[in-house]
Amino acid sequence: MRAQRSLAHRGPDDRGDVVIDSDRGYSIGLAHTRLSIIDLSSAGHQPMQDPATPNWIVFNGEIYNYRELRQQLEAAGAEFVSQSDTEVMLAAYRIWGEGFLDRMRGMFAFALWDASRHRLLLARDPMGIKPLYYYQSENVFLFASEIRTFLQSGLVPRKLDSNGLLSYLAFGSVYEPWTIVDGIHAIAPGHLVTVEGVASKSREYWNPLNSARSSNDPNDHGSALKSLSETLRRAVVSHLVSDVPVGIFLSGGIDSSSLVAILSHEGVQPSTFSLVFREKEFDEGEFSRAVARRFGTNHQEIAVSEQDVLTALPYALRAMDQPTIDGINTYLVSAKARAAGVKVALSGLGADEMFAGYSNFRRVPKMEKLSAGLARVPAAARRVAASVGAIAGLSDRSRKLVEFAAGEESAIHPYFLARALFSPSERRALFAGDADASERALNDVLQEPLSRAKKLDPVNRVSYLEARCYMTNTLLRDSDFMSMAHGLELRVPFLDRDLVEASFQIEGQRKLAGDRPKSLLLDNLGVDLPDEIVKRPKRGFTLPFERWLKSEMKTMVETALAKGDTDRYSVEPEAACVVWKRFLSGETSWSRPWSLFVLHRWCEQNL
Repeated sequence: MRAQRSLAHRGPDDRGDVVIDSDRGYSIGLAHTRLSIIDLSSAGHQPMQDPATPNWIVFNGEIYNYRELRQQLEAAGAEFVSQSDTEVMLAAYRIWGEGFLDRMRGMFAFALWDASRHRLLLARDPMGIKPLYYYQSENVFLFASEIRTFLQSGLVPRKLDSNGLLSYLAFGSVYEPWTIVDGIHAIAPGHLVTVEGVASKSREYWNPLNSARSSNDPNDHGSALKSLSETLRRAVVSHLVSDVPVGIFLSGGIDSSSLVAILSHEGVQPSTFSLVFREKEFDEGEFSRAVARRFGTNHQEIAVSEQDVLTALPYALRAMDQPTIDGINTYLVSAKARAAGVKVALSGLGADEMFAGYSNFRRVPKMEKLSAGLARVPAAARRVAASVGAIAGLSDRSRKLVEFAAGEESAIHPYFLARALFSPSERRALFAGDADASERALNDVLQEPLSRAKKLDPVNRVSYLEARCYMTNTLLRDSDFMSMAHGLELRVPFLDRDLVEASFQIEGQRKLAGDRPKSLLLDNLGVDLPDEIVKRPKRGFTLPFERWLKSEMKTMVETALAKGDTDRYSVEPEAACVVWKRFLSGETSWSRPWSLFVLHRWCEQNL
């Protein structure tokens, strides 16, 4: 089937499907493509049926504590015919019911057919590391790990979702629960959806704030702080569970270097992989080499040239399950690592969100105070002041601050201003639909995480918003489909459930203490990182898009933005050309025209 074939890159090792006829007048079809990581034998084949019941499951991800769960289940009388974590999940549901979700530690998206109750269970891991989407019409309920799979089924109209599109213009990625395709929705992290007949309902089984302390909580947070080193150690070591070798993506920054340090301290000599540029102006290989030397890793450098990246760009764009301004770096390093024989890799993603690594952790609390002050100024006066400041030639940050002063973004929360791509006025100009309706819908969606974080201290509030917004909707999603495009599994130990809970039990100011970045993380590694790693300025993996868009890619991008296919693309070409001209004149950053080009290319390829 076409839908199943569309997922072949995610599971190149095996595939299977089954159709289950229900005595209630409908059929249930389950299809799976397998990336073999645990129990490489045919006993791990999916869809898998519970030997003791007629229940079936399809599962994507890994359960890191499946061996401990298996021992508990065997003590309760369960028997197993495989060594897979998938079979453990079936037995866990049979014995513990839906409560088994509280016992699992890992990343997962699964669909389980409960034959005796005639119901389908869909669940996503607590932090949303693995994606899971669904589409429901009058007679059909579909689910899949990727948006493009629905389009290949022929059962879903190829139409943009207006709310998803506006959220993309706002932040450079589509915000859940929307997707870029109308009618397809994301299951929220830490949620279970139950489908019985034509009825479906969703419930949250976990939230990272369940054990968090509020800003007014007088209880001592020392317990989580004292045990942090052990919690961190357990989290990282648990992510080594695998029947194939596990490597580490080593950038030479604090986050990935910390993973290497922890494992080395535990006596594990990991294999590390770094992407290094042949052009010296982009290369940061000296930092990853310093970490590899310090801890004696089996280090491999994957050399790429600027031309290699430009050649790979069209393929990276085709790998995008949804449009995004990020992810190219993950595509590149995943492609090279998989070609080198790596099947599982650890990533430092999540450390910034849990240990206050972004500048937003200092900037946003200051903006909150400023916002509170602006709220006391009459709205008319703010609008007048903003109109005076809204002159041509302002930088992106200045333009956003002008609208912030006018109350546009600050009406929601300063965090969303800090993460915004286009300002409200810019996206209204770009948006070809009912911008006001979609803006209201976006505000409603943003209020949900904001209301949850309201009682947290300022730093932990930013942490929660970063985790539930930027990380979920950009970093994790991009990392998943860009790595799985090459059949490579990316694991994120800093998002271990116990570690996340511990992080939110520690007061925010403690995370900002010290004269080193992410000092709380560094103080609990059990070993010191090289000084050149700790003291280097924070810098992500950067590509020279600013220059490329004015040289090698100029004609291609310029042509795409000038096209007027608003029925399919839903962006006003005149407004897109204004963005392009502002970029060429140095008035706006490359990310804005790039985001519009990526959106256009995605629509062209998929709609």
